[in-house]
Amino acid sequence: MVRSDAQGLDDAARGLNAGGVVVIPTDTVYGLAAHPAFPAAVERLYTIKGRAAKKPIALLAADAAAVRAFGYEVPQALADRWPGALTVVVGPEGFRVPDHAWTRELLRRCGGVLRVTSANLSGQRAATDAPRALADVGLSADLVVDDGISPGGVPSTVVRVKDDGAYEILRPGPVEV
Repeated sequence: MVRSDAQGLDDAARGLNAGGVVVIPTDTVYGLAAHPAFPAAVERLYTIKGRAAKKPIALLAADAAAVRAFGYEVPQALADRWPGALTVVVGPEGFRVPDHAWTRELLRRCGGVLRVTSANLSGQRAATDAPRALADVGLSADLVVDDGISPGGVPSTVVRVKDDGAYEILRPGPVEV
């Protein structure tokens, strides 16, 4: 376990950029992260969490530009709500820009996006601190970053952008759309 300081940032970025799996803090709950360029690391997310293979894992992004660089466009009215606890699903992908400066810097150091799911076993309550994340999934991760208690405490609102441009709420959360 490392602290969310400069050394922890270096360690987490190095681990993720080498294909590792890292528990990271966010503005909502702790996340289990892998670099999308490493399919084996993303598969480990599913295994560690006990998540069904057909259930997608969203991407945390450093900013809206990172989402565009990944090949997707989020409607401006939703992108204007970032950073924050709003996950926007466009096509097959879900994106969120966390309101957590340390995590956004980690994302920048990893090319702009990471696959991240909540750091808990599938179907269990999301971890809001590093000891809980460590107990739930952290022993199977390569590194756990401790940033104290997550300020948000609940998972993000998830909204799908339909083909006609309308929004569909898939999971209610702290952000109203």
